[in-house]
Amino acid sequence: MKSQAETLFKKDNRQSPVYALLRKASFIDFPGHLCRVLFISGCNLRCIFCHNFDLVEPKKTNIEWSRLEKILRKSRENWIDAVCITGGEPTLHPQLKELVIRLKELGFKVKVDTNGSLPEMLRELLPIVDYLAMDYKAPLESYHRFTACSDLKLEKITESKKLIIDWDGEYEFRTTVVTGLHTEEDMLTICRELEGARRYVLQSFVPAPGMDAGNGLPDKRTPMKLLHQYHNLCKEYFEETILRGA
Repeated sequence: MKSQAETLFKKDNRQSPVYALLRKASFIDFPGHLCRVLFISGCNLRCIFCHNFDLVEPKKTNIEWSRLEKILRKSRENWIDAVCITGGEPTLHPQLKELVIRLKELGFKVKVDTNGSLPEMLRELLPIVDYLAMDYKAPLESYHRFTACSDLKLEKITESKKLIIDWDGEYEFRTTVVTGLHTEEDMLTICRELEGARRYVLQSFVPAPGMDAGNGLPDKRTPMKLLHQYHNLCKEYFEETILRGA
């Protein structure tokens, strides 16, 4: 007997929230799982070091639900048991919760990446997702500079942080370390602001193809030496501190 999710997908030719999928399965985007990565376009921040800057503006055309279901069923046949939803900023899309529910009905574990600017949506997602990753860009006092977004409400970031820390599920906070931007004091301040969190991830900045060379950002990925230096600073603050992309 076909599941309700399969039937709903096949009959639904509306556009899903998903703009694109990573062609190959990922071993790093969902800890402990082989996953497909789904991209949702549109973001409310303009981070100066954004790797997916081509997804900042919302796209007009997304993948139809029926086609998405076909791709995902094939993925299940190839031993993929999880999905990571990233962006852009997924929580901006009104159909995100529907997407998570459909993925769960198809048997996938679901991870969502977020910038934490919409705690209202996080409240709806936390009971149904399996993993939540929140980017913590910089010390709060530097957020407006790092995100190039002067009207960002910092209390929203703080609210999301608390929601996640108090959640019983699997989560991580993560910072993309950029040479010349993130100082030792920045990292220590972030650690203090994330007090009580279980898992913190340091990941390397990797210049994206086509990134503006005149924006003052480094033209090479963050050196491993700097990541290890900051890892040693931060590891005393969390149960688990991880280096990723080193």
